[in-house]
Amino acid sequence: MSDRYDPAAFKARIDTALARFVAQENDQLLMVDPKLRPVAEQIVVATAHGKRLRAAFCYWGWRAAGQPDSDALIRAAAAMELVHAAASVQDDIIDDSPLRHGVPTAQIALRTSLCGRPSAKKSARALAMLVGDLLVASAGHLFLVSGLPAAYLSRARPLWMAMARELIAGECLEILCTGAAPDTGESLKVVRYKTAKYTVEQPLLIGGALAGAHPRLSKAFSAYGLPLGEAFQLRDDLLGLFGDPVRTGKASLDDLRARRPTALLAETWRVADRRQRKQLGALLDRPDPGPDELREMCDLMHRVGAPDRIERMIVERVEQATGALAGLDVPQHAAGALSELAHTATTRNH
Repeated sequence: MSDRYDPAAFKARIDTALARFVAQENDQLLMVDPKLRPVAEQIVVATAHGKRLRAAFCYWGWRAAGQPDSDALIRAAAAMELVHAAASVQDDIIDDSPLRHGVPTAQIALRTSLCGRPSAKKSARALAMLVGDLLVASAGHLFLVSGLPAAYLSRARPLWMAMARELIAGECLEILCTGAAPDTGESLKVVRYKTAKYTVEQPLLIGGALAGAHPRLSKAFSAYGLPLGEAFQLRDDLLGLFGDPVRTGKASLDDLRARRPTALLAETWRVADRRQRKQLGALLDRPDPGPDELREMCDLMHRVGAPDRIERMIVERVEQATGALAGLDVPQHAAGALSELAHTATTRNH
């Protein structure tokens, strides 16, 4: 592979590594019983999509520490995408989301295999939860059998646990904050732990640890990765409400229906006057909001300037991240790739 970051070529390598691993694991699963095929199919669906950003950050954490291209590292980096797939499946269960990447989520798709059974909806949800569990276990297994030396893997083991702990903490915080009075500080904490750390910072740190990165470099990775990860999720919040569902592959009303503690909602509440807060509260209290409520919510957010505030937060965090990158003493090709990734992660439209 060239030292120049080629997103399409990198994605193809990760996709190939994932497809091979998932096929092997599904063969083992189906040897238990062919009735498990619907579960195996959802493992394929859950891992088939994505821009492979988490794998890219892991890979460039390794390269920034001075290590060469490595197929074993590609497999270890691909494990980051299995973590993301697991988190996505579980997030969809928690939020009762019907769509992801434009296709039915696991708990919806699995109902087909249970058609006509008593409690099909409940059973499909339980199966989807177990799909998420299997993806988590598979991520750890792929990481361990990637082909990297055991001494390299042992350096990253504490970070792997930290990534899992913080991701679950973020999910728990979102649940605990859902439906409570909107608060920007609380929302940003959810952003940091639910998404930012496992999307950018932890993959970078894991890639660096595998490569034997100096503590100074690891500290710089955090200075770059945390604000960039937050900017990534803030962009996602904007796309969740204002993005084109055809591009995002998600239902625009999901955040509104679930009353998720997004920074966008919190900033709307913070700057709204008394009358506007009353209007916002009435919208959030509706049991089954539709397109009219969505338009009303978007109009209110624009009137108080909340989307512009979130855009400024994104710009500030990207500047913070790129500022930290400017001080990194890393190979030029790695610095270029990390700079490009900062742009890719935060200017996307889906």
